[in-house]
Amino acid sequence: MKTTDLFDQYGEELTLCSLKFHSFGKQKRFFGPIETVRVFEDNVLVRETLEQMNEGTVLVVDGGGSVRCALLGDQLAQIAETRKVAGIIINGCVRDTAELAALDVGILAIGKNPIRSKKEGKGERSVSLFFGDVNWTPGHYVYADEDGVLVSPRKLH
Repeated sequence: MKTTDLFDQYGEELTLCSLKFHSFGKQKRFFGPIETVRVFEDNVLVRETLEQMNEGTVLVVDGGGSVRCALLGDQLAQIAETRKVAGIIINGCVRDTAELAALDVGILAIGKNPIRSKKEGKGERSVSLFFGDVNWTPGHYVYADEDGVLVSPRKLH
């Protein structure tokens, strides 16, 4: 279902993310239950979380809005595709954008940067996040398409 139709029907239950994401994956529309990671210029927990995610889920990564390095590249996105993750939303950057465009997963990020992140393993998993005027809560649902990103406390369809 399109985000426009969802908002028309369930608007009072939904929160619109105010960040302007760019789409990098092959899938432009995706939805699913949220799993979260909070990191800063370090993507070790992003990899570990992707390696354990269930099919149809969406990984939301709060990278603090940093544009100094990428938190996702083609190797991690291939893990997501293999595990049939519905999508990845990053408050941060990606790299390997030509390769990401060919992968059958939704990928939204605020930008791109060719520099890789640190590998220290710092951060938090499965925690509530707040960015883009949205509370990103594990287990809530996110709906994303070309028109925007909506969050709901429950599955809508």
